[in-house]
Amino acid sequence: MKLIVAIIQPYRLEEVKQELYKNDINLMTVSEVLGHGRQMGVNEVYRGIRETGNLLRKLRLEIAVNDKFVEPAVKAIIDGAKTGETGDGKIFVLPLEECVRIRTEERGGKAIG
Repeated sequence: MKLIVAIIQPYRLEEVKQELYKNDINLMTVSEVLGHGRQMGVNEVYRGIRETGNLLRKLRLEIAVNDKFVEPAVKAIIDGAKTGETGDGKIFVLPLEECVRIRTEERGGKAIG
């Protein structure tokens, strides 16, 4: 089991979701976050509003997957989020020690779905 954490541009969320759905990956958590990478200090346009400063609006996706879905999920995120411009984001793949579905108390890969 792995936990995939991706930081992407907010306006690319729908494309990323569609790519994930094509790969039968339907479970995710999305959070609005602030941060910056190499584009520090560069202006960005978000929903038609130019933003300046060090912290830019991004989305954080967290997706728990069984091992056979790791590469399809990473590829789907890249396909949906990539524009070729600085600031497209990052993907982190972390080991997931345990997962528990609260409703049924299932554990491990069964709990992920």
